Amino acid sequence: MARQDTTAGPGTWSGVIINSGCTSQEAFNEADKCYDRVPAGKLSLYDDTTRVIYELDAQVQAGQHFGDAVIVRGDLEGNSIHVTSIETLTKIGLPVGSKAPGFTAIDQFGREHTLDSLRGEHGTVLLFFRSADW
Repeated sequence: MARQDTTAGPGTWSGVIINSGCTSQEAFNEADKCYDRVPAGKLSLYDDTTRVIYELDAQVQAGQHFGDAVIVRGDLEGNSIHVTSIETLTKIGLPVGSKAPGFTAIDQFGREHTLDSLRGEHGTVLLFFRSADW
């Protein structure tokens, strides 16, 4: 869901609301200082997929989601998102036992895979690592 570039325009980003005094490396490592409320401090969105920190213009709205995983919708200008909405991510992934939707993905060697190409004799288990650093 995260936007992969910093070109201007409307988009949707996912991540965590943190204080703006953190670097992307500190946010990636979930440093305590990223989740300390700083009086009069600004809040930012840390996109944990792309490891980019975005400034947010809706500070009151962001404050209601401090420390939460969220989806932010708005318009990007430079490194600042002009927020139209912020929603808490309450559900991630599929319910246990449900069937995965069809997909196509590229592996680390550039090969294309689909759910059907990965299906084994006894089914398939897919495991995804959040912000894996390989």
